Amino acid sequence: MSKLLLIDDEEDVRYSFQRIFDSPEIELATASSGEEGLKVIPKFKPDLVLMDVRMGGMNGLETLRKIRASNPKLLVILMTAYGTTQTAIEAMKLGAYDYLLKPFDALKIKELIGNALKAARDMKQVVSYQPLLESEDYELGIVGRSSAMQQVFKLIGQVAASDATALITGESGTGKELVARAIYHHSNRSQQPFLAVNCAAIPEQLLESELFGHERGAFTGATNQRIGKFEQCNRGTIFLDEIGDMTPATQTKILRVLQSGTFERVGGNQPIKVDVRVIAATNKPLEAAVAAKQFREDLFYRLNVVRIPMPPLRERAEDVPLLVNYFLEKNAREQNRPPKSVAASVIKMLEKYHWPGNVRELENAIRRAHVMAKTDAILLSDLPPEISGKGGATIPATGSAGETIANDAAGLARQLFQWAKRDPKLKVIPAVERELVIQALIETNDNQVAAAKLLGITRATLRKRIEKFKIQRELNVK
Repeated sequence: MSKLLLIDDEEDVRYSFQRIFDSPEIELATASSGEEGLKVIPKFKPDLVLMDVRMGGMNGLETLRKIRASNPKLLVILMTAYGTTQTAIEAMKLGAYDYLLKPFDALKIKELIGNALKAARDMKQVVSYQPLLESEDYELGIVGRSSAMQQVFKLIGQVAASDATALITGESGTGKELVARAIYHHSNRSQQPFLAVNCAAIPEQLLESELFGHERGAFTGATNQRIGKFEQCNRGTIFLDEIGDMTPATQTKILRVLQSGTFERVGGNQPIKVDVRVIAATNKPLEAAVAAKQFREDLFYRLNVVRIPMPPLRERAEDVPLLVNYFLEKNAREQNRPPKSVAASVIKMLEKYHWPGNVRELENAIRRAHVMAKTDAILLSDLPPEISGKGGATIPATGSAGETIANDAAGLARQLFQWAKRDPKLKVIPAVERELVIQALIETNDNQVAAAKLLGITRATLRKRIEKFKIQRELNVK
């Protein structure tokens, strides 16, 4: 349950909020003055404070200053019926999460409070980067004993102590956001805000406004001034996930923030100065995007100060039993029941699986098995069919087919190039092409029309490949 504190000297406003937030998910407390609110905070321990600016006695800005001094991670939203540019600027300089003008729409205030409460929960998720041995010790932590993960732990420890920009790379589902949170929690900014933004999940036309805010009238629908994530996160840390999906215009603004610490809101012309540490992540090869002129080269070098590559799960199979144990314990806590055991055959099967969806896919598989198991032990029959091999599905629930193929192909390419380095005679592309043709013919029982379709080429091209590679099979021409 989240705790919300409303500080407002108007009884009607306090009553309205009690009606709006009458739900089992939120516990609401109220105070009629800044002085009373400061006394309530240490007892009630709210996750979020909503506060009026103009109140009798101590005003909202002064109360905000005192809250930030004693509890800098507590998020505060200010609201007033007498908004001025100077008040908004002063509020954000003091560290307000956002600034609202009265009257406001109930649905919009619910959405804003929901986002703020999520940000508050995110900041409380302590992530340990130490390789821990017992599952109860690493709740919400990064799990792994493999040499690949040990290297990740070392990099986190090295970069956390500085304010250097970090770029976390790796396939979807490898735990890039967990690493970002670990850096934050072990940094000098751990008592300041942390905000995560998924650049791929926000529509292209809204991302710039989300990050930098906008002025009233900046575009159709911009009825009020909006404070962006960078202002909300001043003196803290911002995590930009999937940064490779940014538009060129947004890339330019990000570069300016990294270079000078300043930006302008959409529709504005006044430079705004912020002190924000940037941690970025991507599952795309940014070097290739730079070469294709899809990503700014200067921004890439600004982001790539310290690089933390996250290994795919298939390259650290020795961590699978540890992760299984962790997710079983986690599911048991969530369902308030004893954890299930796992048959040895299940562990062997999980260690052999290629995990295109990485740790996220493993967590989903264990969650499903935990539900499907009819006994206290998880058996092979309880695993998803794509893992147990008893079904036709090959694409996991997480991610698209294209993403899965790309992940698998990337892993295969890395392995092939390692072989090529050891054997200079190996010609990678011809070898792969020949094997693809053979496998397509096997899959289709030598039906050339079907094999060509499977490969995405014409039948004539397939025939040329068969002749080129001297593939000798008893072909049934169909």
